[in-house]
Amino acid sequence: MALDRKQAFHDILAGEGTVPHLTSAWQHFVHHEYGVEEQVRAHADFVTKWDWDWIKINPRSAYYTEAWGGVFDHDDYGNGRSPKLITPPVKQLDDLRNVDYVDPETSAALSEETGIVRGVHQAFPDRVVLQTVFSPLTVLLGLAALPRINHRAIYGHEPTLSRDELLYERPDEAKRALNAIARTLADYVKQLVAPVEQGGAGVDGIFYAVTGTASRQYFDHEHFTEFSEPYDRFVLQAADSSVKLLHTCKEYSNPEWFADYPIDLLQWDSFVEGNPPVTDAYGSVPVSGPDAALIGKDGDLQELSRQLTVTTEARAGKPFLLAPSCTIPPNPGDENLRLLRQA
Repeated sequence: MALDRKQAFHDILAGEGTVPHLTSAWQHFVHHEYGVEEQVRAHADFVTKWDWDWIKINPRSAYYTEAWGGVFDHDDYGNGRSPKLITPPVKQLDDLRNVDYVDPETSAALSEETGIVRGVHQAFPDRVVLQTVFSPLTVLLGLAALPRINHRAIYGHEPTLSRDELLYERPDEAKRALNAIARTLADYVKQLVAPVEQGGAGVDGIFYAVTGTASRQYFDHEHFTEFSEPYDRFVLQAADSSVKLLHTCKEYSNPEWFADYPIDLLQWDSFVEGNPPVTDAYGSVPVSGPDAALIGKDGDLQELSRQLTVTTEARAGKPFLLAPSCTIPPNPGDENLRLLRQA
């Protein structure tokens, strides 16, 4: 009897069933990130080739900034995973006044993504499909060309404001902008999870990324609680009863900060400095696996195999989802992906 992967996914969330884990991975499809058909095809080819058990859609990270008027060079990715930023929407503090609510139905960037999500979901009705949604704090940093991960610059444009100037010099204006972004993303999430027959994308849930805002001492807990948590909760609540997976990135990513968030799954990198091993201690089913960099063509296969063994042995008899720690390199190694798929 064929495995019902959708049911198995929900069994894992409930701590039930006989399937030990389900496996997935995701990457940026550089130069194939614009256009509904182009993105749907790229995702479908990748999922079909490796027969992933669940799907995390990995859209271009630029689309949030584009929704508020940011301009990118679609053809220039440099040596990275994101297109070159030409013009950020927020270059001075007065620009915060222009960060208003954006209607997801009329926004070109957001409506394009909704179409992509609908297409991927329709292509794989037998699997849980999650759409990536960045946190409002992550989005606001991006609008000002500030990094999503501490000490990692955005390609193409140096910021003209520091993090402290953006958020702390006029905190009321920053919070008004965060609120506008949160309301936009909440309505976007509602559109994503609404059934297709009601005009939505019909997706099973969201992959909510606080990116690196909770890691590498980018924000202390006090400032994170003030400038991220209220807006995170607002967006997550919009997903209602749909699946909610939260991802906190990189070293010292503080998964304990999310122990009482309204989420079903929590992902952090258990193999890097400052992070705990995979555990049930934070109240959500863990998503865990090897360092994503090991999936690259030059990744150490022996270390990849070791980390896969450590993960699966640590979770023996306990529910979890198996996936690399983050987005895998744009040019992954086939043998590396094969090891992951066969784990």
